[in-house]
Amino acid sequence: MRSTFWRRQPVHTPAQIFVTELDVSPQSDDLDLMGGSPYPGLLMTNPKLSPFSPTTVTLPKFRPVISERLADSGPGKARKARQNPKISQFLDEAGSAWDTEGADDPLSFASDFRRASFAAGDRSPIKDTTSEPAGLVTTTSGASTPSSAGSESASRTSPSRSPPLHPEVGGLRLAHRTLSDPKLEQRNLKEMVHLNSRLARVERFERLLAEPNVDLAKLRQLSWNGIPEQFRCMAWQLLMGYLPTNADRRAQTLTRKRQEYEDCVAQTFARGVEALDPALWHQIQIDVPRTFPTSTLFQDPVIQQCLARILYCWADRHPASGYVQGINDLVTPFFLVFLSSRIQTDPEHSTTADIPQNVLDEVEADSFWCLSKLLDGIQDNYIHAQPGILRQISKLKELIARINQKLADHLEDQGVEFIQFAFRWMNCLLMREVSLKNTIRMWDTYLAEGSSGFSEFHVYVCAAFLVKWTDVLLKMDFQETMLFLQGVPTKSWTEKEIEVLLSEAFMYQSLYHYAPNHYSRK
Repeated sequence: MRSTFWRRQPVHTPAQIFVTELDVSPQSDDLDLMGGSPYPGLLMTNPKLSPFSPTTVTLPKFRPVISERLADSGPGKARKARQNPKISQFLDEAGSAWDTEGADDPLSFASDFRRASFAAGDRSPIKDTTSEPAGLVTTTSGASTPSSAGSESASRTSPSRSPPLHPEVGGLRLAHRTLSDPKLEQRNLKEMVHLNSRLARVERFERLLAEPNVDLAKLRQLSWNGIPEQFRCMAWQLLMGYLPTNADRRAQTLTRKRQEYEDCVAQTFARGVEALDPALWHQIQIDVPRTFPTSTLFQDPVIQQCLARILYCWADRHPASGYVQGINDLVTPFFLVFLSSRIQTDPEHSTTADIPQNVLDEVEADSFWCLSKLLDGIQDNYIHAQPGILRQISKLKELIARINQKLADHLEDQGVEFIQFAFRWMNCLLMREVSLKNTIRMWDTYLAEGSSGFSEFHVYVCAAFLVKWTDVLLKMDFQETMLFLQGVPTKSWTEKEIEVLLSEAFMYQSLYHYAPNHYSRK
């Protein structure tokens, strides 16, 4: 892919505009600016191609005198540009397009884009799902890919007007910034490079998921560093093995699996709630309202009924383990991701008043099957005595002893047992320690790890999570330690902190997983 920056040229001719290109390697997200100029420009795309296709556009004459630095550049002084009314209008439009004062961080989640596209285009909160199954739309190549609302309309902006804004550009703050501050110039350049790196990833996801047969190995490699929201529904279903990699079989598979779940619900609840296992149903009815009590979505009675049916049907089909507290948390990321692919509004703060029943039914069925796939890989965490969790806690204790002997000795001296705080970390996969949005980002990497993501790699994530608080924990006694670990302060965490945590976990896994002697104390 070739991404293109526009910038104002500090040379004699006052009306010249030229292009500096960025070489985006498919193997790396790192971008190297060619040309060496510190001046960031405006990102341009071709409205006649896909939203991610770069192009070179010839603009009308520009006003060259931006600052003293530009005016004094070159052997001769820059001449004053003619004040053509059309050019002035173009400059005003271009300036206002980038003036997003008060916007969110440019790298925030794509929910900002979903709200923006909803306000600018389709006023209906429901995405068009009449022609394709949930989460799939037909691309120009004929393959089924996830829906990406608003990108088409954004890409149709005429190049003679203000530059078209990509969905992820919405929060970029470049308004009225002068080029005289080197630190500001460097920060702007880093923002643009980082943004274009993300756009390159979006294009690679789009290209990969549009293939007739998706290469799962490539998808796992690409998903490890996070999945763009518009592709997450389809990517998760492929990584879970719920959707086939062959595009021609996906619609038929979705129809069949959703019908199977509908038949299961009809059979299970055919004789009413009175015929259900009273103890099991009672426990589920207690736990479901406790699931993310601060979320508007999961406190909606209709959504709670969906979760209750999912949990009871799963427990009924798996009598060896049955329902265990904590499983109710594990279904929520699937439900939220799949629902967000069907509606235009932010589902986490939405109600079911405007959502058609058939959409909820399909999301419920998809969530059930993906939860089943997840629990099949960690089922020994939920059978009698939960031996899987005990093994994970034991491994975590050994890891901490090798990674940070001082912390391990301090916890032992204070009488802190790992099972006292780490049981919940393993049982709920850290979902009660980090926000739901950050949990979804973590699951991108877990699913990319394959079958061992939730059973093995998660232990290294817990180790990195505990080691992160070493300086604080070393100053605490038993009571303070337990109170701290039961309410770790992660409310302000963003995707950046999660990515650092995952990177540290990967480092620990590389050091210790394939070298068991590293576990033994000397």
